[in-house]
Amino acid sequence: MSTRNFIEHWKRTHYCGDLRASDIGRQVVLFGWVDNRRDHGGCVFIDLRDREGLAQVVFDPSFEPGSQIESTPEEIAQAHAFAEQARPEWAIAIRGLVVSRGDNANPKMPTGEVEIHVVQAEVFNRSATPPFEIRDDLDTREDLRLQYRYLDLRRSAMQRTFRLRHLMNQVGRTYLASQGCLELETPFMVKYTPGGARNFLVPSRHAPGKFYALAESPQLFKQLFMVAGFDRYFQIVKCFRDEDFRLDRQPEFTQMDIELSFVNQDDIFALVEGLMFRLVKETTGVDLKDKYPDEHFPRMKFDESMTRFGNDKPDLRFGMEHVDLTDLIIQHAGGGVPLFADLARRFADGTLRTDIRPEIVKGMRVPASAGLSRTEADKLEAVAKSMGAKGLGRAKVTADGSWTQSPFAKTITPELRKDINAALGAQDGDLLLFQFGKTAQVHTVLANLRLHLGKKLGLIPESGHGGKLEFLWVVDPPMFEYDEEQKRWVAAHHAFTRPHDEHVPYLEDDPARVQCYRYDLVLNGFEIGGGSVRLHDPEVQKKVFRTLGIGDEEARQKFGFLLDALRHGAPPHGGIALGWDRIAMLVSNAESLRDVIPFPKTQKGTDPMTDAPSSVAPAQLADLHIQVIET
Repeated sequence: MSTRNFIEHWKRTHYCGDLRASDIGRQVVLFGWVDNRRDHGGCVFIDLRDREGLAQVVFDPSFEPGSQIESTPEEIAQAHAFAEQARPEWAIAIRGLVVSRGDNANPKMPTGEVEIHVVQAEVFNRSATPPFEIRDDLDTREDLRLQYRYLDLRRSAMQRTFRLRHLMNQVGRTYLASQGCLELETPFMVKYTPGGARNFLVPSRHAPGKFYALAESPQLFKQLFMVAGFDRYFQIVKCFRDEDFRLDRQPEFTQMDIELSFVNQDDIFALVEGLMFRLVKETTGVDLKDKYPDEHFPRMKFDESMTRFGNDKPDLRFGMEHVDLTDLIIQHAGGGVPLFADLARRFADGTLRTDIRPEIVKGMRVPASAGLSRTEADKLEAVAKSMGAKGLGRAKVTADGSWTQSPFAKTITPELRKDINAALGAQDGDLLLFQFGKTAQVHTVLANLRLHLGKKLGLIPESGHGGKLEFLWVVDPPMFEYDEEQKRWVAAHHAFTRPHDEHVPYLEDDPARVQCYRYDLVLNGFEIGGGSVRLHDPEVQKKVFRTLGIGDEEARQKFGFLLDALRHGAPPHGGIALGWDRIAMLVSNAESLRDVIPFPKTQKGTDPMTDAPSSVAPAQLADLHIQVIET
């Protein structure tokens, strides 16, 4: 029989990682890649790899299988000659007999009790020398890994990650279907509508000078599904955003998108909590009921989150919370510190509103147990400046409560110092850090400094969950943000978010006070989901548009199809988009989002493997009526 008959004649019987002691004595056919090859001076050993694991196969020219397996001495000799030539990453097939490894069993391998003595082998495809070894403990530049991503994906660690993503998809679909949700699709190429992130644009050849936008989310269409009466919808969907890249961002990403009719915020939370409990249990084995026995995640108001942590996605795995000291500064009229005194004066004379607080003073305590040296404390100022701060106020607390190593120590009144120590819970040897100025800047600097110290002090790992999964709902955020460049109010989420009923009177007179039914789901300091209860009342919708500076004609032009739909019996509805890539990154302990996306882009938005983006021929541009402007 010709050896060129695998696949046609000999079909795979097992995956490499499936073989166990119970298979001893069986004839098996395996397909896979040469993971490594060892020549022991007569016998050649190969670890054969496929997606399920490794199996040790032995090419022994003296092997006598007897009647246990169909073979000839010529086939065994040919197989041994083949093994002497085989090299890593060759795609091969083998047929052989499963035997016990006896005293040579390898307990570190799931298949370590057995090996396969080969009687027939064939190469499907020889491999060029790989640019890096296919192993888990890989120390290779990421750009090289991405250039040869198909080889990087052969590594067992990567295979485990994408099997986990497969499991996430199956669990998500099964759970949501069991809750009455229908999996429906929405278009990728849509009409550009303002708000949210920058869109990728797609030129239309049939309508010269006009463009589609690649959908940054299915937001408007999933609302139309609710108007259409589908009641409950979900889909695992690709979304596109033309924005700057960082650890947890990619230009194309995946959402688990959900929308429900005739629900309030609590109903949406209950559905998503059930999904996350099921998802974490199935993918990690962790039962979240042990931490959240009532099967609900804690909730925190947006304002509280900003005050305590400086952002709306706090990492609750460690402390070092912030304290707003603005009221103390006002009460003490600055307490002898010139910068504090100027801030207190402007609040006192009405230059700054006390209810909105465009400028604040915040403090954070680094416990003495952190053991930061004077030099290390000095370096924190450089970290703060890298985040846009002008500097970093600090003070070292002594046993009697006085301050050293601080420019404030000479002028601050004993009364203010005592009250600040009490507010921060300061004790002997603690380091106090201060930031003051514009509210958003203060929050950003101290929030990032907190995370920097959390990692530096070993309170949280550099990446991964470190054995802790801390979930949180952040609720009741402001509906609007003031754009300093445009000098106008913009939607913090989108123009169709429902404001709190009691805040509707503020829409036109005091937009800064309006809170809304928007919410974020946070896990270990990452926003993994965001959504809102939608605004379906046309009269309130008009008021929201007026606040945003959108007149009736502009609203008709930009959102006409949705406004028309909302006038035709739209039900109360709301939903959420879960960041499927981020969830995969967090539950799999991956270092970055690129590790859980099969073919990601680099931090510059390029694909080293396919060399995208690339230029196109002038004829293609002419078809689209587009001219490239060289810069």
